[in-house]
Amino acid sequence: MPTKAYLLEFYELMLKIRMFEERVTREFRKGDMPGFVHTYIGAEAVAAGICMQLDDHDYISSTHRGHGHCIAKGCSFRDMLAELYGKETGLCKGRGGSMHIADFDRGMLGANAIVGGGIALAAGGALAAQTRKSDRVAVSFFGDGACNQGILHETMNLASIWKLPLIFVCENNGWAESTPTEYSTSVSNIAERAHGYGFAGLTVDASDAEAVYEAANSAVQCARNGDGPTLIEAKIGRMVGHYLGDPEGYRPKELKVKARSKDPIPDLASKLIDSNALTEMGISNIKDRINTELDEAVSYAKDSPLPSGADVDIGVYSE
Repeated sequence: MPTKAYLLEFYELMLKIRMFEERVTREFRKGDMPGFVHTYIGAEAVAAGICMQLDDHDYISSTHRGHGHCIAKGCSFRDMLAELYGKETGLCKGRGGSMHIADFDRGMLGANAIVGGGIALAAGGALAAQTRKSDRVAVSFFGDGACNQGILHETMNLASIWKLPLIFVCENNGWAESTPTEYSTSVSNIAERAHGYGFAGLTVDASDAEAVYEAANSAVQCARNGDGPTLIEAKIGRMVGHYLGDPEGYRPKELKVKARSKDPIPDLASKLIDSNALTEMGISNIKDRINTELDEAVSYAKDSPLPSGADVDIGVYSE
């Protein structure tokens, strides 16, 4: 079981992700942030629970909904917001934006707008770690919309054959954009599919931070010990629409209300308060610190220069 100190760090990381996304939502609605934005609200326990057990040498690949993974892997608000605003000071020099944000220095191999597009990239990271005989692991985050993509099944088969140090994390919020998972997928628990490839599959309630920790701990240790892959299916209540501005006409109101009751942040806060590890004043102080950091990051991003048109081909062609 995680210690109180660990859970307190876990809570603060989840709050950082939530408050970042809430601030991005407000800034995006002002109309000066380019592109589309898909927020990670409601899934914070997954990114935090997995990435707190990794370091900069471990790899992750992400989805179009990658801000939470970036923050959990250690990316700064300043660099991320500059990227979202398309500025030269951003993580990808303004070329990637929200759906293609990456930070190779921290093992963050990139968000990816292609459904399932990051799965094989993480397998490459896992193969590199194995070939170099290191204890590094790789994690592939993907949504339930990718669970029927051929690349996932090919990669799970290969990871099993080669015993790659690879963790598959399916963030199942029940909707592939506007298609319900129960309509598109043949099994109730996607984690069951791991058994067909000869490795462990775990289904966990993503609103329970401690349960996510336990599943992640088991999977990370298995990978580091050379015992091969694990598939973790984290079931998430989708608290917001698929993208900012999604009218969600396809989703009944009662399902939205039910999803919001699965918020992992107040649940962990209550547990910490009950165990005397945190107080309401402590929560207020944490929020103040995060807000100060966010204010500075937004100002930095807005004041940063746009990329020069003369440099448009940098990173496109090799020399």
